[in-house]
Amino acid sequence: MTQDEIIEIYKEVKNKLCDGKEWCWAGVGEPLQMFAKLVAEHERDQLIDAAMKAAEKGIDTAIALEREACANVCETLELPEWPDKVRQPLAQAIRARGQA
Repeated sequence: MTQDEIIEIYKEVKNKLCDGKEWCWAGVGEPLQMFAKLVAEHERDQLIDAAMKAAEKGIDTAIALEREACANVCETLELPEWPDKVRQPLAQAIRARGQA
């Protein structure tokens, strides 16, 4: 959280509590606790967003690795009933799912 974001939250709390006056007791006691709570909520929301993006990236990477592993199995599986003309299209179809 940047200093500018913290100042902006403070200004919002001050304007709400001081009814637009330049100065009041906002920032002392309960108003200060309200300000701290808003800053903490904002920071928590940013951390949650960052964690979700990291988790999504990890899941996408795991899916891509698993897809490639499956395609490799199709290409290298040595079964007489699976000639190259069958294995290659299967591997390509598996890889193509990641392109959609």
